[in-house]
Amino acid sequence: MSENRALARQDAGPPTAAARAPVAERSLDVIPSRDQPPGKRAVGERSISMSPTVTAERDLRLDLFRGIALWLIFLDHIPTNIVNWITIRNYGFSDATEIFIFISGYTAAFVYSKAMRERGFMVAGARILRRAWQIYVAHIFLFAIYMAEIAYVQSSSINPVFAEEMGALDFMQHPDETIIQALILKFKPVHMDVLPLYIVLLLLFPPILWLLQRSAITALGLSALLYALNWQFGLNLKSYPTGEWYFNPIARQLLFVFGAWCALGGAQRLSRVLRSPATTAIAIGFLALAFVVTLTWTFPRLGIYVPRWLGEWMYPIDKTNLDVLRFAHFLALAAVTVRFVPSNWPGLKSPMLRPAILCGQHSLEIFCLGVFLAFAGHFVMVEFYPGVAMQVLVSVVGVAVMIGTATLISWYKAMERGSGPPKRPLDADLAGGQA
Repeated sequence: MSENRALARQDAGPPTAAARAPVAERSLDVIPSRDQPPGKRAVGERSISMSPTVTAERDLRLDLFRGIALWLIFLDHIPTNIVNWITIRNYGFSDATEIFIFISGYTAAFVYSKAMRERGFMVAGARILRRAWQIYVAHIFLFAIYMAEIAYVQSSSINPVFAEEMGALDFMQHPDETIIQALILKFKPVHMDVLPLYIVLLLLFPPILWLLQRSAITALGLSALLYALNWQFGLNLKSYPTGEWYFNPIARQLLFVFGAWCALGGAQRLSRVLRSPATTAIAIGFLALAFVVTLTWTFPRLGIYVPRWLGEWMYPIDKTNLDVLRFAHFLALAAVTVRFVPSNWPGLKSPMLRPAILCGQHSLEIFCLGVFLAFAGHFVMVEFYPGVAMQVLVSVVGVAVMIGTATLISWYKAMERGSGPPKRPLDADLAGGQA
């Protein structure tokens, strides 16, 4: 297996190049809060009744930060790309994966909770499973295109390492067995770990959502218990040909369930704590500490300023199993974001942020496109010119294509709806907004 593949699978640790390995798929997040009490929401001079467990309208911050996360994922998937120095993985313990999974859990609860309350477990569960099937089909479709792209590049290039670098060598050597393993989600080339994780989380979501609606604290507690059991007993799913899932669903379900818990009233219960100056100060302090620690990974000479006992306690910072430090760093980012980017922030209506919001609203299509574009950009840089100018050009063009595609999808959906206003909130996309 090539060096890049090894780096992509390495946990964060002491100052080495491996600590900055390309991430398979990321996330940063926000916990939306409301200034209004949970039972009413002002509309002009009137108030309308709301469910005590779910917000009545979609929070554009979810789309904004998921769109930004998609851009960060794309940039980080391009090896030796100077532009990915702007991504959050270089400045703290968590990255775009945490954002993406949290928002996915939030939007899944946002979309399906009403159906479960009004039409019951069976109907809502069927809709969730249908969405899992749709994402499974998208994953297999992406797998076929991705393998065709890698095979074409491998056969037409003088560089023989592309297939090994992208984890596709087994496919080239044993396509029959590998296709079967891909269909059961055991074989996953580099950069194709997120959709299988989301499929598994959706398959488990119907009973989780049912329990969240009846005893949210119990559901969150059981999720935390499962997370702890994973750390105690090393639970994970097997991969093909060897190893385990890079994103362990048994660990990362905690972030997904936490997002759903926030959507079903948890964010409102936390709003007073999140608005506290003490919480903000603690969060900023932790982010600053994480920034200093991650600097030592890039500049090893700074490592002398990290106490030995602290390094022994911290490392390795396990991405696969959602290390506690990664989760804490995500929570700190969320707390600061909620404090300074409220749900009624005027910037959410700004034309400058519209491209990110559009990408976030069509995250399934844009994620799949980003995987394809990242490998295409890597091929262009390796085969033609790997310099800084090409790295910047590939990054800018890739993000522009993602924005253009999201804009085209939005235009097409608007044309299908007609000229009238939409009758329901914007699609939750990966969660299945059409449910």
